[in-house]
Formats: sequence, structure tokens, C-alpha cells
Amino acid sequence: MGMARSMMKAISMPGWFWGEAVTTAVSILNRSTQSVEGKTPYEVWHGHQPTVHFFRTFGCVAHVKAGGKPPTKLEDGSTPMVFVGHHEQGTKAWCFYNPITQRVHVSRDAVFEEDRPWDWGEEKGAGPNDDSEPFCIELITIGQACRTAGAAEAARTPPTSSAPTTPASTSSRAAMPTCGSEPRTPTATPPAPTMIQFASPPSGEPDLDDDHDEVPLRFRTVENVLAEREATKELLAAIKDEPATAEEAKGIKEWRMAMLEEMASIEENKTWTLVDLPKGQRVIGLKWVFKLKRDEHGEVVKHKARLIAKGYVQRQGIDFEEVFAPIARMESVRVVLAVAAHRGWSVHHMDVKSTFLNGELVEEVYVARPPGFTATGHEEKVLRLHKALYGLRQAPRAWNAKLDASLHELGFTRSKCEHGLYVRGAEASRLVVGVYVDDLIIMGEMNKEIDSFKLQMKKLFKMSDLEPLSYYLGIEVKQGECGIELRQSAYALKLLEKAGMSGCNARATPMEVRLKLSKASTTPLVDDPTMYRSIIGSLRVGYLSRFMEEPRTDHMAAVKHLLRYMEGTINYGLWYSGGGGGEISLLGYSDSDLAGDIDDRKSTTGMIFYLGANPVSWLSHKQRVVAFSSCEAEFIAGVAAACQATWLGHLIEDVIGKKTSPPWLKMDNMAAIALKSHAHDRSKHIDTKFHFIRECVDRGDINVEFVGTKEQLADILTKPLGKALFQELRERMGVIKLT
Repeated sequence: MGMARSMMKAISMPGWFWGEAVTTAVSILNRSTQSVEGKTPYEVWHGHQPTVHFFRTFGCVAHVKAGGKPPTKLEDGSTPMVFVGHHEQGTKAWCFYNPITQRVHVSRDAVFEEDRPWDWGEEKGAGPNDDSEPFCIELITIGQACRTAGAAEAARTPPTSSAPTTPASTSSRAAMPTCGSEPRTPTATPPAPTMIQFASPPSGEPDLDDDHDEVPLRFRTVENVLAEREATKELLAAIKDEPATAEEAKGIKEWRMAMLEEMASIEENKTWTLVDLPKGQRVIGLKWVFKLKRDEHGEVVKHKARLIAKGYVQRQGIDFEEVFAPIARMESVRVVLAVAAHRGWSVHHMDVKSTFLNGELVEEVYVARPPGFTATGHEEKVLRLHKALYGLRQAPRAWNAKLDASLHELGFTRSKCEHGLYVRGAEASRLVVGVYVDDLIIMGEMNKEIDSFKLQMKKLFKMSDLEPLSYYLGIEVKQGECGIELRQSAYALKLLEKAGMSGCNARATPMEVRLKLSKASTTPLVDDPTMYRSIIGSLRVGYLSRFMEEPRTDHMAAVKHLLRYMEGTINYGLWYSGGGGGEISLLGYSDSDLAGDIDDRKSTTGMIFYLGANPVSWLSHKQRVVAFSSCEAEFIAGVAAACQATWLGHLIEDVIGKKTSPPWLKMDNMAAIALKSHAHDRSKHIDTKFHFIRECVDRGDINVEFVGTKEQLADILTKPLGKALFQELRERMGVIKLT
């Protein structure tokens, strides 16, 4: 508080900015060296040194770039405002207060006059929507008295008012608390006679107003103060979407209910028993993890609390053996959705509640009591697990084994080439189920078969029936009579907000033409490498991920260019059109550049496959060996595409239940096509595994055909292209603007 008070006094800042001043002071102190080995608290917590280049003088004048439509030549390009702090952690934006409109603006584009404070003039001491009343100093006088248990409980009752008790940096200052009307803070239920209540100073004490002529004192009951503290805890916890600890979560009703629901599921499932810890056994700790479940629009639909075992302390061979559990690949999901669109099938979605609690353990595992819960009279005992908990290394495998056995009992067969896919029946009664941990995608021609399967699953597990599929692993799905629409608009918006680039200027292409980046770049290192890695980890990109170890400013500039492209394509996605139930054919394109990586001179493979007219699989990755020529690079890319085509062909056969015609693979290099049929002395150095494509062609598993460079759709996946060619190939790939 001392630093906050000093900052405000130095520039004569009005008192109603104390919340912003305290927040700024905390940010500064967290990045200031302390007594812990000469490190800052930020460095101790995050493991790397903080950056302070974004700090500015609190309360100084800043000229903020005008938002909305671009100004005319005679209009001001910026608006003078007051700098009042930094935006959310992880962004590089600042918060500015406009005294004229009494609103807070968030922007990354501003010019600061750090040696010039705002001239508040008559405004000092008057907050928004309060032109006359002074800033209040609150005084609490507490005497000796006894409080009953009922009074204590009443004091803990949250106030009914929704008005915040501290100033909040929101998009509008209109809701900021003022001091003109009594009371300023929420008022609790009138106290019982046994409660402490001092509406005025005790008679035995001097008149405190004698020393405060300029500012009137305000007296409140202790009960009101305690109630206000509870309300403040609720508000502070609500600021952060997902609490970090159980103690923090218990302050919010929704999270408390989520914790109780999780404990009820565990008890109902007979997950553990209370026992004495056997000699020689170790106890695994537990912790709570809180997650908000959102719909396709990003709106919160459920508060989920998970009790997690600290599985990182487990030892392989002692506490567990096998851990692998298969899940359906995204390519497999797109294949089944494309088949569903082609044949007019319905696609439904179900979710297994408390998934891992259904997995039965074969190992002997002991855990501590959950944080926030206790077993009265058995404080020394521990919990022996009979079924898995989230966080245990063997939990996914235990659940998958349980689900696999259950689906086999229901007559399903697991796909040989995709262990996260199950099929049952033939022709009209065909039913396909895709599994991703606890999410089940169900599709088939007959709705009665889907409904029958849902009833069977509800008898085996506690299930949530999400009806027709609308959202799956960050993908928004919209089913219609003519096809299926796939997009990730909400995910893209969230990523742009995370990077602090919401509303940025859009770009027409994801990369600049002829862009060449290197690990040996001499540009400065980025200030926040964690942010770079976080953004790349949120995207499915290969080129920029090569520089995650030591990202530099030119690498970050390329990332921002990519995010600007995302801003301009928020509403783009895939449209899987119906095919009337006719023959399904698989068509692929493969291409390669030559020595595109300037660090190791390796080439980049690009491929894309279509089921009918719908793109279901695509890939862009750096080849593992150096190619001596474009022929060799294209040949290596063709081999990778042949492997993918073979796998996709088998997967499609499993889904539809019958054999399909061999897929076609199109390449734009005649020498590479000739090489797959006729070996040559100049190709004898090529690794034997790359000649797999010859065997595929000889067996008739795939057909290879030449395609002109202008018709090579995979070209977009090997190198940056100009705007016109890029947009043409993007549309032909199937990525279009959706309504």
C-alpha cells in the first residue's frame, strides 16, 4: 500500500484509482529483486527472468490510437488519456482511462509522456457519476463483546447486492463505487441483539471527528465489514475464471458444488476404502483441478472440478506397468464425418461422466485424503484405490480397457488400423463409434440404432447425452440436410485474445512470400519466449516451431503475421457436402520443395487427401534426410503420401464395411513417377524404405498419376505463396468462408 499511496501522491491522482494503483504496485514488486537468492518473485515462480520493458509511469498522460474507423486527414489520430495499469497477464496491452468519457480503454498502440501527469483540476476527489461527494475514509471501531454462533454464520452470509466493493478495471467506469450515498458497500442482514454493532464511536473514546475536519468519517458494524470481506473474496475469485487452489474455489458457490459433485461420484462409484497404510507402501498426494467447460460460442456451460492424483511421483514397474491408451486421431474423426455427410448419416455426441473413475486398478495404490475434506476420527488413515483417479499414470489405460470390454459385449469390433474406432452391424444398421477418452461420437443411417446404443451405454456408465454433435475438441460442428460444416472461430478468437492481438489488422496470407527464417538469426531474442512457445503450441504449424528453443524477434514477427491472417479468416472453415450415398473415392496430392530449410538444407513434404470432394487429411513436415535433387525430394514425399493413402483406404473400408477402389495419388514430377516403376543407378543411394511406393503400385494398392504444377493442390503446403495463388489453392482445397 505504501508504494501505491506514493505513486498516487506524486501525481495528485484521485483516490478512486486506488485499486489500479495497488495492482500496478504488486506487478512492480513481483518484478523487483527480493531476499530470495537475489531473485524476483516472478523468477522464483515462473523459472525465468521477467521483462519490464512494458512498464510506464503510473498516471502519466498517454496518447492512445483512435479505434473504430480510420480518422480523416483533419481528425486527430489519437486521444489523450491517463495510463492506469496493464491488461491481463500474458498480454502486452495497457489500460487507459479517458476522463472525458469516464471509460477505460485497452490498447497496445499508445505514445506516453511519462514526465507529464494529468491535470485533474476540479475533477480531483470526484469519481465518475459523482460530482460533489468527497472520497471517504472508512473507520471501524471494535469493542469487547461476545458473538454467538448464529451471529458468526450471519456475518459470513454474502450480501445480496451485486455492486463491487473495490474499483474494477472494466470497459466502463460507470459502475465504479462512489461515496455520495450511504452505504457505499453492500449491507448485510440487520444483526441480532447479541451481535457487535457500533453505529457511532463508543462513549468512552474521544470524538474522532475532531482530527478529521476535511473528510467525514464513516462507521460500520463489524458484521457489515465481515460480510463485505466475504463478498470481496467472491469477487476476487470470480475475476479469475478457473481457481488455482481448493481454498480459492471454496469461496464460490459454483465451484463448491462442482467439488461436492465430484466427491459424490467418487463415493458412489466405490473408488476407495479407508485403511491403515501398510508398511513399505507410499502415499500419493491429491489435488483439485478446476476447469470451465464451454460451448461452441465460448460460453461457460459447466464448472468441472476434478480430484487429481499426483501421478508424477509414481515409479514404473512398482506403481504401474503399462500406460498407453488409444484415442481416435483427428484424421479419423474427419473421415467418419465426411462419410456421414456423403451418406446422410446422423452424428451424435455422448460424454462419460467421471470417466477414469470407471477404470479398475490391478495395482495396489494408496492416496492421501482430498484437500478440504476430512474423515472425522480417522485422521491417520489413508485411502486405498480400487478404481482409477485422474492423474494416475495408469488411469487412461484402465479406463480404455473397461470401455473396450464393454463395447465388445455390445457387439462392436475395434478397427484394426484405428483403435479408437468401433463398428457394429452392416448396411442400413451400420453403427460407428469414435472414442476420444470420454467423448463418444456416434453415427449411423438409422436413428433407432443410435438411440438403442445410447440406452445401452446409459445402463453401463453415467452418461451425458449431448444430442447431435455440435462441438468437439475445439471444433464447431453444424449439421444440415446438405452437409456438415466445420470451423474453429471461437478457438481462434480465444487465441488472438491470449496473444493480445484481438482486432488487429488482417493479412491475406499466413506467410510472406519467399520468407526465409534461420536459427542463426542475429536479431534480438524475444522478451517472452514462453509466449512464443505457447502460441505455437496452440497452432498446428511446423515451420515456426523450428525456432521454439531460442525464438528471436524476426521469428515473433512471423508469428504475428500468422495471427493477423487468422484475424482475417475467423469465419473460414470446411464444408463437407453430401454425395447422395454413391461410391466413395479417395484422391491424394503430394508435393515437395527442395532444400527449403536454410539451416540444414532439408526439404518440406506436403500432402492432402480428399474423400470425394471433402478434405480429410493433410500434412506439411520437414523431411528427415537431405534430398540431392527435386526428383529425390518429390519421391520421398510420394512415399510418405503412399503410406497415408494405404492407411486411409483401410480406415474407410472399416467405416463403411466394404472394400473400395484403390486411391489415386497425383504428383507433379515426372522423374519421381518414373522412379517408382524403374530403379536407376542414380537412385541406389536412396534408403530401401523409400521404395515402399513401388510395392504399393505393383500390388495395385494405389494408382499414381501426373498432374501439372498449376493443378498441384499440395503446393500450398510446401512453401509460402503469393496472395492470388494462395487464395486460389485455398479455395480449391475446400477452405471457404462460412456464413
